[in-house]
Amino acid sequence: MHYVYVLSNGPKRRYVGETANLKRRFLEHNGNQNISTKNRGEHELLWYAAFISKELACDFERYLKSSSGHAFANRHFMRN
Repeated sequence: MHYVYVLSNGPKRRYVGETANLKRRFLEHNGNQNISTKNRGEHELLWYAAFISKELACDFERYLKSSSGHAFANRHFMRN
């Protein structure tokens, strides 16, 4: 399985990623082992979805990082 996930570390702040090992990846983000989220404090896992293939997961991750994907995530994943 491959996972697409959304992390948040504050209002309107999110990180979207893809991984085959969600637990390990989440610990890396909170352990400052990821350059994109390093030194940005604790992250909360807002949402994740499992995909049968890496290709499908990467396609959905790419969508969430697009402008229409940002709008989708704002409506469905972000807290007010």
